[in-house]
Amino acid sequence: MPALERAAEAAGGWAAVDLLAAGTGPGSFTGLRIGLATGRALAAAAGIGAVGVGTLDALAEGMADGTGGADRLAVIDARRGEVFAARYGSGGNRLWGPAVLTPGELAERVRGADPGVLGAGSGALRFRQELAGSGVRIPPDSDPVHRVAARHTCAIAAGAEETAGLEPIYLRPPDAKRWRDRDRT
Repeated sequence: MPALERAAEAAGGWAAVDLLAAGTGPGSFTGLRIGLATGRALAAAAGIGAVGVGTLDALAEGMADGTGGADRLAVIDARRGEVFAARYGSGGNRLWGPAVLTPGELAERVRGADPGVLGAGSGALRFRQELAGSGVRIPPDSDPVHRVAARHTCAIAAGAEETAGLEPIYLRPPDAKRWRDRDRT
C-alpha cells in the first residue's frame, strides 16, 4: 500500500488518477485475490475506473523491442513443474493461451514453429534448456525483458475499455482444493 500511495502522489495525488490497472494473472490464487480486491477497493474509493490486464499480456508487451519481428512467448513459472504460457504474434496479437502446461508440453507446442520465437519470463528462465531445444530464443537471465513491468501493464490498460473488469485468470484450482481432494483419498 505505501508503494501505491507513492505512485499516486507522484502522479499528482489520487485526484489526478483517472484509471487503475491491476494484473489479473495467471498467478498464485491468493495473490490474485488480494491484488484484485485491493484494486477494486481503491478504484471504488477514488471513484475511478479499473481495468484488468493479464500478466502474460504485460510480459509480452515488454518483449516488443527485442523481438526483431519474431513471435513472442511469455512464460511464467507456475510451480509444480508447470508453466503459464501464451504466444503472441510479432504485432502483439495473442495467438494462443493463456495455458498451463508442463515444460515438455510447451516445448512440443512451439517445436517446428517459425524460428527465432523470443521467450521471456520466470518460466523461460527456469526451463531454458527445454525451450531452447525447441528453437525458442531466450535472452540472458539479467535482461529486464523477463520481468513484468508496471509501465507495460499501464500501456495495455490505457488502450483497453474500462469494461475489462478485474476478474482473475485462474488456470488451475487453488492448492487448498488440491490438498482437500488428496486428503479425501
